[in-house]
Amino acid sequence: MDLIQLTTGLNTFWVLITGALVFFMQAGFALVEAGFTRSKNTTNILFKNLMDFCIGTIGFWILGYGIMFGAGNGWFGEIELFSEVDHGTILGIPNMAFLFFQTVFAATAATIVSGAMAERTKFTSYLIFSAVISLIIYPISGHWTWGGGWLAQMGFHDFAGSTVVHSVGGWLALVGAAVLGPRLGKYKNGKINAIPGHSMTLGALGVFILWIGWFGFNPGSTLSLSNPELVANIFVTTNAAAAAGGIATLLVTWFRYGKPGLGMTLNGVLAGLVAITAGCDTVTPGGAVVIGLMAGVLVVFAVEFFDRIVKIDDPVGAVSVHCINGVFGTIMVGFFAKGNGISGLFYGGGTSLLVTQIIGVLAVAAWAVGCGLILFFALKKTIGLRVTKKEEENGLDYYEHGERAYN
Repeated sequence: MDLIQLTTGLNTFWVLITGALVFFMQAGFALVEAGFTRSKNTTNILFKNLMDFCIGTIGFWILGYGIMFGAGNGWFGEIELFSEVDHGTILGIPNMAFLFFQTVFAATAATIVSGAMAERTKFTSYLIFSAVISLIIYPISGHWTWGGGWLAQMGFHDFAGSTVVHSVGGWLALVGAAVLGPRLGKYKNGKINAIPGHSMTLGALGVFILWIGWFGFNPGSTLSLSNPELVANIFVTTNAAAAAGGIATLLVTWFRYGKPGLGMTLNGVLAGLVAITAGCDTVTPGGAVVIGLMAGVLVVFAVEFFDRIVKIDDPVGAVSVHCINGVFGTIMVGFFAKGNGISGLFYGGGTSLLVTQIIGVLAVAAWAVGCGLILFFALKKTIGLRVTKKEEENGLDYYEHGERAYN
């Protein structure tokens, strides 16, 4: 075996193993969403997360992969059915390895939407919009950055997907939850009625699984082991931001509510992970801690804003974690970037990168929100988006699936 074969083999192994870690994040999302919602909807929650990956896998293979990575133009990749065009060799890995790695990312974007719309969405409608996200919405905006599109040409930097994956899913979740409306009993006579989830154990286990999976999500995005120092730095920055996010949320909730809250702190960890994802390759460990601390504070106030001010019912805090902190983390690259070929404002890079980052998050936001409004209103006016009052009161498990999670 020559050196080229050995290098290709090692890089392929790295991409496939980290891709498997990202796939494991589906289990984390499923457990977080199930734990943070009521037991009568657990089968429905788990089923949706299962089908996200099943539909996303086939849909991205057939159409999404080509739209995202095909040559095309700055806005849209070529239609390349069944992933037959090789986009991996130029990266030093087989095309099928690159396809698998990108498939697990595509499925993550769709899964984010599930949590914000939990406990009152029709299963049939969910399957349809999950497919549309994986086949069309996510690949088109993904092409702009990772497929060599117009944002990439501007110098927009989103290494592992704070905007490409998380904010796209978060913006769609926000629109979906707004169009769908709050759960029954959530807001009564102008007052907020807390609807606690049924298992903090499942929620905590889900966050630990997501934390582990993020070590595939971020370091795996190198697509190579040729720069071990970069890979190691990404591990450290990813972990540091997550830990800092948890600490910040712990302190904020303790101060504001009189007692430290586990549920919110779990989301603080996720907020740190989402925020660091864009710049994990270029920020220092110290910068990662600062970003994580700010994300942990931001998620608390974002949850309060959506819940109390605009009254958008998001059972798991998906919008606050993925949308708000996806945007925040991407913009922070413009300040904290230091290395891997780019520099932010705090390290002598000027404002050009910061401006580019802002343009990128605004463009992707406009795309996701616009698509979400069309998609969700179309479903609402045709087959319907929400289950009946009786079904929601008694739980989706029995009415939608005829089987309960807990017998």
